[in-house]
Amino acid sequence: MKPTHQDFLTGARDSIPILLGVVPFALICSVAAISVGLNPVEAVGMSFIVFAGASQLAVLQLIGEGAVWFVMLFTAWVINLRFIMYSASLAPYLQDEPLRRKIPFAYILSDQAFGVTMSKIATQVPANPAWYYYGVALAIWLTWIFSAIFGALLGNLIPASWGLEFAFPLSFMALMFAALRDRPTVIAALVGGTTAILTKGFPYNLGLIIAALLGIFAGVFADKGAKK
Repeated sequence: MKPTHQDFLTGARDSIPILLGVVPFALICSVAAISVGLNPVEAVGMSFIVFAGASQLAVLQLIGEGAVWFVMLFTAWVINLRFIMYSASLAPYLQDEPLRRKIPFAYILSDQAFGVTMSKIATQVPANPAWYYYGVALAIWLTWIFSAIFGALLGNLIPASWGLEFAFPLSFMALMFAALRDRPTVIAALVGGTTAILTKGFPYNLGLIIAALLGIFAGVFADKGAKK
């Protein structure tokens, strides 16, 4: 087996634990879309085009509140700004890839794919990091789309008593705990998490943005302090 194929399969295999949180997360997004008036095709189309659960849920909440389109667009854009940082971190490992593969690589980038890939690179860099990432990201994307279709078809048939809301924090907690390897990272997580709790009631999910920024700043300062 070629090294690229091996890294691809290894990446897909390493994504399996994360998929347990991706499935209900995608279901939530589709069910939420149906609940605010979207039809099944529109619900699946949103998951296919946007492919970012946090911003999807935020926009769906705004749709339910009757917000104007500009507010919805701006909110999704702000929440998805984190993908710029993800892309910058992955760029050194994808720079030798041709443009025809970089485009789909960029499209299937997700929090989970980034977290699994960077955790692997931190411990042992694969022979072909790009194809390892591709294996992780494609497995997550396929799981997301099929789960979104399933959720859209079920619509409101999924009762609230199922408690699928657990999937959102669960999928990120699995990535967070795997990334807590040093003191600056722990400080960043504590500051960001505490801020997110304190700013939970902020409109348009601004608390999430504030928490992310403060967490990043805290981690940077802690890292500089450690080096000194």
